[in-house]
Amino acid sequence: MRRGQKGHNVKLFPKRRGAVDRILDKVDSPSDIREMNLEQLTRLAGEVRELIIETVSHTGGHLAANLGVVELTIALLHVFDARDSRILWDVSHQSYAYKILTGRRDEFCTLRQYKGISGFTKREESPYDHFGAGHSGTALSAALGMAAARDRKGGSEHVVAVIGDGSVGCGISLEALNNLADVTERLIVVLNDNEMSIASNVGSISNYLGSLLANPRYNRWKRSVEGFASRLKMGWFRKVYYKIEEAVKSLFLKSVIFEEFGLRYVGPVNGHNLHALIDAFSIARDYDRPIILHVNTQKGKGYQFAEESPEKWHGASPFDIGTGELKKQSGRPDYSHVFGVAMERVAERDDKVVAITAAMPKGTGLTPFSERYPDRFFDVGICEEHAVVFAAGLAAEGMKPIFAVYSTFLQRAVDCVIHDVCLQKLPVIFAVDRAGIVGDDGPTHHGVFDIALLRCVPNLTIMQPADEAELADMLNTALALKKPVALRYPRGRGPGTPVKDELQLLDEGKALVVKEGRDVWIWALGDMIPAANEAAHILEAAGISAGVVNVRFIKPMDKDLLKTHAGTARVVATLENGVIAGGFGSGVEDFVNGESLPAKVLKFGWPDEFVTHGSVDELFRKHGLDPETIAASIKKVCHAKDEA
Repeated sequence: MRRGQKGHNVKLFPKRRGAVDRILDKVDSPSDIREMNLEQLTRLAGEVRELIIETVSHTGGHLAANLGVVELTIALLHVFDARDSRILWDVSHQSYAYKILTGRRDEFCTLRQYKGISGFTKREESPYDHFGAGHSGTALSAALGMAAARDRKGGSEHVVAVIGDGSVGCGISLEALNNLADVTERLIVVLNDNEMSIASNVGSISNYLGSLLANPRYNRWKRSVEGFASRLKMGWFRKVYYKIEEAVKSLFLKSVIFEEFGLRYVGPVNGHNLHALIDAFSIARDYDRPIILHVNTQKGKGYQFAEESPEKWHGASPFDIGTGELKKQSGRPDYSHVFGVAMERVAERDDKVVAITAAMPKGTGLTPFSERYPDRFFDVGICEEHAVVFAAGLAAEGMKPIFAVYSTFLQRAVDCVIHDVCLQKLPVIFAVDRAGIVGDDGPTHHGVFDIALLRCVPNLTIMQPADEAELADMLNTALALKKPVALRYPRGRGPGTPVKDELQLLDEGKALVVKEGRDVWIWALGDMIPAANEAAHILEAAGISAGVVNVRFIKPMDKDLLKTHAGTARVVATLENGVIAGGFGSGVEDFVNGESLPAKVLKFGWPDEFVTHGSVDELFRKHGLDPETIAASIKKVCHAKDEA
């Protein structure tokens, strides 16, 4: 044990412990877990939890959710044969223990590192990862599809969907529940209820599940009977107990909604009691109809800092285990924080401004707004499609809704953006956070598709700021435009430009020349401007005059300025933290070619592939988006034009 500076006792993973002393080292495949007794499984849970804490303290990652499902994972692998069963995780950021126990223990130190293992389930990574996932709500639909395929092939394998972190309230999950009874007669659903998604769960379903967990008479009866069976070690009592429980539940609990969908409801089960979990999973394994096990877990279990602040420790940067303090900290606020500050500023002067989030109040910087203006803040849960149409309804009645959402999650609601907002020209503002590569979370979370998805939509203005002050000015401008607007900005910190006392209004569709040039013009979006400036200086040193433009408006673009630049320069290069296909550069190229202008258009962005996980700097270098490679590519084209 080591005592942290704040007086917390934190158990550390021993650095010099013989392999024979550690039961985890004996787990080379899930089949090894099936042979263990309860005492060994309990020891294994402690060692897995230690390894997760130790690893994430170095690599960063999703800590709290994973600490909460250690016993649940072990019990699953003890009861079900993982070679034949299909175990799906929703959301798969809670699959760390599963990865460790399915043959990736020795690779776990590479978690979320470039060329290391993913922080999510990934089909190409392991035969035990039966379905990849990074967005909430997909496991139940996928499991239902697998069960239907099994039934039609005459198979016997079990299909288990572990859903949690608020995903049961997601529209996709509800659609799957609605379809379940018509598709299969055998499916196992594990509802991991830790009362949170990333922030605290919201909505009627969350409240309903809480009422099931909290009924005092039912739970008192349940604990008494389970304790009796445990003391007598009466395995045969298992089947009798669950038949009795089915009858008794109706005396204490309101009609269980899952039963109406055709799922036999069992629970709540203590998610940290291995004996109770094994019993419940054994019943589910042998049951002959769809069944849902309601498992109650504690997010952050086993690490006191995470137990006390599970939202803070949902996605953790590298940290000191003893003190719980982040290893890398900067006093400069990130874009999400600046957006939150700007939201408060615009809301001060206009009581029609309202904020919407889809279960991400802290991540999008809206927590201070929610505390200051609780009546003007809406957290709709993990329901992005609903959030967009809800915002459209607000706008139709004269409110000024601003939906703050990560770029990768807005993908789900593109149809709603088109049909319910832009078609009707409703003034909804989309604050598109985490636009561009996000690094260690990888392809499920990279926000690289939003420009390509949205640039083709009529009536929509798309902006991207170069710094913090411009972000605030663009939010102010978006409100003044009184039309659909998408304002995209990256993860992390900007250059540190302070927000002005008086927010400015920008001229729609007008770019800003940052550096004058003659031979080459580099049109850069927001966070790519530093790379553009550096590339321009490299070109200047080689005798090529290069100018830089802060695009500001992706749509409508500044066609007058572009026509001037493409009419006089040898090269117009575009830099964007988004995919090249259909991106901003494609729009520039279409215009230049359509006007028969002489400049050669070079497009820099992400290729037509899913970019892996790794640090942002590593990924930029690998894909030629560093200043040196950009300058070299431009120089090569310039020389080719000189020789032509």
